[in-house]
Amino acid sequence: MVVHQHRRRRGRAGEAVLAFGMAVTVAAMSGCGGPGQADDRPAADPAAIVRGAADLLAKTGSAQARTAMEMATGGTRVTIRGEGGVDFKNRMGQLLVMLPADAAGKDEHRPITELLVPGALYMKNRGAGVPADKWVRVDTTALADGNLVTGGATDPLAAAELLRGVQEATYVGETEVAGTKVRHYRGTTDIGQAAKSASPAVRGALEAAAKGFSKDVVPFDVYLDEEGRLRKVRHRFTYVNNGVIDVSSTTLLYGFGTPVTVVLPASEDIYAGKIAE
Repeated sequence: MVVHQHRRRRGRAGEAVLAFGMAVTVAAMSGCGGPGQADDRPAADPAAIVRGAADLLAKTGSAQARTAMEMATGGTRVTIRGEGGVDFKNRMGQLLVMLPADAAGKDEHRPITELLVPGALYMKNRGAGVPADKWVRVDTTALADGNLVTGGATDPLAAAELLRGVQEATYVGETEVAGTKVRHYRGTTDIGQAAKSASPAVRGALEAAAKGFSKDVVPFDVYLDEEGRLRKVRHRFTYVNNGVIDVSSTTLLYGFGTPVTVVLPASEDIYAGKIAE
């Protein structure tokens, strides 16, 4: 199943990924919270706290990540999961994305290795006519969703930067994620506003998403630990394409400070041929 964005904007790179053929869905993961007072009340304006999450990640340096993406349409629900690490300081990451069995019940696809760098997405084991030893490079600024959805996993850096556009946020309360006490916030963010405040590494992709999505306002649930670090964020995107397609994207962060090394493929290892539809 292919997700078709409303008001789609395609470039050559956009065609490559939009042919990806993956139905996108986020699996819900457990919650996380943020900084506050001992009496379980937030220490400051909730919206301001959430907006600052991306800056704190850059100061933290790096983290391990798990992602899940879920799409529900016409009674069908499909989930794609990923796992890897992100270097927030150098704005790079690597994920191993696991695709589910298709609707016909065939065996699950081979995992896809994704390298996330400013302005680009590299994919190996892309399938659809791409040789197994080659990479596909996609310009994320040419994608109608800025790779918030298309790659089967929202770039964890982009997921955090998207929170810079918070319009409103409410403190929900304390909970735990993987044994860590966190504070839970809920609200909405605006893709266009986030793009204006985003770091240069993701600004172009978010600007593309602001033009390509049918709705700029994105509901979220975010969980920050006692240091204000982002532990989990869940965004809910909606497409209108001959019906409503609901997409949830969840990013879970842990293992802060774990070294993350991203090695980009050599130019001769990047596939330049036609991508099968």
